[in-house]
Amino acid sequence: MYKISKQFTFSASHTLDLLPEGHPCARLHGHNYVVTIHLRSEELNEFGFVMDYKELDFVKEFIDKTLDHRHLNDIIPNHPTAENIARYLFSIFFVRLPELYAVEVSETPKTSAIYEP
Repeated sequence: MYKISKQFTFSASHTLDLLPEGHPCARLHGHNYVVTIHLRSEELNEFGFVMDYKELDFVKEFIDKTLDHRHLNDIIPNHPTAENIARYLFSIFFVRLPELYAVEVSETPKTSAIYEP
Protein backbone atom coordinates (compact mmCIF):
# COMPACT_ATOMS: atom_id res chain seq x y z
CA MET A 1 0.00 0.00 0.00
CA TYR A 2 1.30 3.44 -0.97
CA LYS A 3 0.28 6.46 1.10
CA ILE A 4 0.75 10.19 0.55
CA SER A 5 -0.47 13.30 2.33
CA LYS A 6 -0.64 17.02 1.72
CA GLN A 7 -1.25 19.89 4.13
CA PHE A 8 -3.36 22.99 3.65
CA THR A 9 -3.87 25.92 6.01
CA PHE A 10 -6.59 28.40 6.83
CA SER A 11 -7.53 30.82 9.59
CA ALA A 12 -11.06 30.93 10.98
CA SER A 13 -13.14 31.58 14.08
CA HIS A 14 -15.69 29.43 15.86
CA THR A 15 -17.52 29.00 19.12
CA LEU A 16 -18.23 25.66 20.74
CA ASP A 17 -21.66 26.45 22.13
CA LEU A 18 -22.27 23.02 23.66
CA LEU A 19 -19.49 23.47 26.20
CA PRO A 20 -20.33 24.59 29.74
CA GLU A 21 -20.48 28.28 30.53
CA GLY A 22 -17.04 29.51 31.50
CA HIS A 23 -15.15 27.09 29.24
CA PRO A 24 -12.75 29.24 27.17
CA CYS A 25 -13.66 27.48 23.91
CA ALA A 26 -17.31 28.42 24.35
CA ARG A 27 -16.29 32.02 23.69
CA LEU A 28 -15.63 33.31 20.18
CA HIS A 29 -12.04 32.46 19.28
CA GLY A 30 -9.94 31.52 16.27
CA HIS A 31 -7.27 29.13 15.09
CA ASN A 32 -4.70 28.82 12.35
CA TYR A 33 -5.86 25.42 11.14
CA VAL A 34 -3.77 22.82 9.34
CA VAL A 35 -5.71 20.29 7.27
CA THR A 36 -3.91 17.17 6.10
CA ILE A 37 -5.52 14.95 3.53
CA HIS A 38 -4.30 11.36 3.41
CA LEU A 39 -4.50 9.30 0.22
CA ARG A 40 -3.63 5.66 -0.44
CA SER A 41 -3.48 3.26 -3.33
CA GLU A 42 -2.33 -0.28 -3.88
CA GLU A 43 -0.99 0.70 -7.30
CA LEU A 44 0.94 3.66 -8.65
CA ASN A 45 -0.20 5.47 -11.77
CA GLU A 46 1.85 5.53 -14.97
CA PHE A 47 3.98 8.36 -13.56
CA GLY A 48 4.85 6.46 -10.38
CA PHE A 49 2.49 8.48 -8.16
CA VAL A 50 -0.46 7.68 -5.95
CA MET A 51 -1.58 11.05 -7.30
CA ASP A 52 0.19 14.10 -8.67
CA TYR A 53 0.02 16.73 -5.91
CA LYS A 54 -1.00 19.27 -8.57
CA GLU A 55 -4.30 17.40 -8.87
CA LEU A 56 -5.07 18.52 -5.30
CA ASP A 57 -5.24 22.22 -6.19
CA PHE A 58 -9.04 22.05 -5.92
CA VAL A 59 -8.67 21.25 -2.19
CA LYS A 60 -6.75 24.50 -1.61
CA GLU A 61 -9.28 26.41 -3.71
CA PHE A 62 -12.18 25.00 -1.68
CA ILE A 63 -10.51 25.74 1.65
CA ASP A 64 -9.53 29.26 0.61
CA LYS A 65 -12.98 30.08 -0.76
CA THR A 66 -15.15 28.34 1.83
CA LEU A 67 -13.27 28.29 5.15
CA ASP A 68 -10.45 30.83 5.23
CA HIS A 69 -11.23 33.90 7.34
CA ARG A 70 -14.78 32.73 8.00
CA HIS A 71 -16.83 31.92 11.07
CA LEU A 72 -17.07 28.11 10.99
CA ASN A 73 -20.38 28.00 12.87
CA ASP A 74 -21.92 29.50 9.71
CA ILE A 75 -20.44 26.77 7.47
CA ILE A 76 -20.03 23.45 9.28
CA PRO A 77 -23.47 21.84 9.56
CA ASN A 78 -22.87 20.72 13.15
CA HIS A 79 -20.78 21.68 16.17
CA PRO A 80 -17.49 22.87 14.50
CA THR A 81 -14.97 20.90 16.54
CA ALA A 82 -11.78 19.70 14.84
CA GLU A 83 -13.37 16.23 14.67
CA ASN A 84 -16.49 17.52 12.90
CA ILE A 85 -14.46 19.73 10.56
CA ALA A 86 -12.42 16.66 9.55
CA ARG A 87 -15.59 14.66 8.87
CA TYR A 88 -17.13 17.55 6.90
CA LEU A 89 -14.04 17.92 4.72
CA PHE A 90 -13.83 14.17 4.14
CA SER A 91 -17.41 14.14 2.86
CA ILE A 92 -16.66 17.04 0.49
CA PHE A 93 -13.37 15.72 -0.91
CA PHE A 94 -14.14 12.00 -1.13
CA VAL A 95 -16.47 12.68 -4.06
CA ARG A 96 -13.45 13.67 -6.18
CA LEU A 97 -10.79 11.64 -4.36
CA PRO A 98 -11.65 7.95 -4.03
CA GLU A 99 -8.05 7.45 -2.80
CA LEU A 100 -8.86 9.57 0.27
CA TYR A 101 -8.87 7.52 3.46
CA ALA A 102 -8.49 10.14 6.20
CA VAL A 103 -8.63 13.86 6.89
CA GLU A 104 -6.69 15.36 9.80
CA VAL A 105 -7.41 18.78 11.29
CA SER A 106 -5.06 20.52 13.67
CA GLU A 107 -6.02 23.60 15.66
CA THR A 108 -2.67 23.94 17.42
CA PRO A 109 0.83 22.55 16.82
CA LYS A 110 0.23 19.99 19.57
CA THR A 111 -3.30 18.77 18.79
CA SER A 112 -5.10 17.15 15.89
CA ALA A 113 -8.23 15.16 15.12
CA ILE A 114 -8.48 12.54 12.39
CA TYR A 115 -11.61 11.36 10.62
CA GLU A 116 -11.21 8.00 8.94
CA PRO A 117 -14.44 6.14 8.05
